[in-house]
Amino acid sequence: MITQSFRSYLLGLLFLIYRLANLNCQDITVITKFDTSRIYIGDQINFSVTVEQPARLQIPFPVFRDTLVKNIEILAGPVVDTTIVADSLIRVTGQYLVTSFDSGYYRVNPVYIELRDAGGVKRYYSDYSVLEVARVKATPPDTVKGIFDIVKPYRAPVTLGEIMPWILLGIVAVAAIWFIIRFGRKLIKPKASLPEVIPVEAAHVIALRELERLKDEKLWQSGETKKYYTRLTEILRKYLENRFGVFSLEMTTSETLDALIRTGFKKDDNYNLLKSVLNGADLVKFARYKPEASENEIHYENAWNFVLATRKEEVSESPASGNNLNKDTST
Repeated sequence: MITQSFRSYLLGLLFLIYRLANLNCQDITVITKFDTSRIYIGDQINFSVTVEQPARLQIPFPVFRDTLVKNIEILAGPVVDTTIVADSLIRVTGQYLVTSFDSGYYRVNPVYIELRDAGGVKRYYSDYSVLEVARVKATPPDTVKGIFDIVKPYRAPVTLGEIMPWILLGIVAVAAIWFIIRFGRKLIKPKASLPEVIPVEAAHVIALRELERLKDEKLWQSGETKKYYTRLTEILRKYLENRFGVFSLEMTTSETLDALIRTGFKKDDNYNLLKSVLNGADLVKFARYKPEASENEIHYENAWNFVLATRKEEVSESPASGNNLNKDTST
């Protein structure tokens, strides 16, 4: 016969076994979140996955590759860090650096972990994570036409560690120049001057011919919009080099416009035509802006009109003057 005390001991032992069997299911939480719920296109933020669990459990940590969801790209990670919350509880956090280049609202599905034991497989889920990606408003809300300057990049302060290599390089360069001037004059033989290369064709003739060729290629009509604007700006920048001596192929838009002003060019309607084409091309090439067909045609016409308005016309020799005159149509 089972005594009352033995029966109580047996019930207590069974209860203890039940508590130990269910201990693995306690104190396990999964939390996911973004650093912020709203960013602009191209901004970079962190997405973190946090798992709080008993320290003795070995639970596989969830890992993402390439994307969280469509249009949210993973740039780096995960960077996993483990901290002790209590004597028997730890917190494991994995952090991803993410970005997006398409505007809209995105929802990341719940992230889960699996715990396998003798009773089967149990999953623990996080909540949904929501992110809004907003488009930069480049045009004022009360304006329906025209292209305006985008916000200039933020300039971080320069540190001494960043400029010190340039200072040392400058000192070495000055010393090298002094050495060449001091000891190298006798070693350098004067070279015969090269004849000045005079362009066979006028700058506007070359530019207008290339614009005609670009029009015949029908790039944006076949979906190659970025290539179309690349060719259009190359034609204009080469024209500025041949016409005004502004070597803008390696310059940004703002540097090109500043260099053109330094040649004496005024900020008139022709200046605005050039600025409109270059800024519009920058939006397409660097901000993934998708212009309408009418915008593509307007930028082409603006480029054509700028070349016509600023061309240098050569006037043939007349009996009255007896000289060849160059007529400058730019302002």
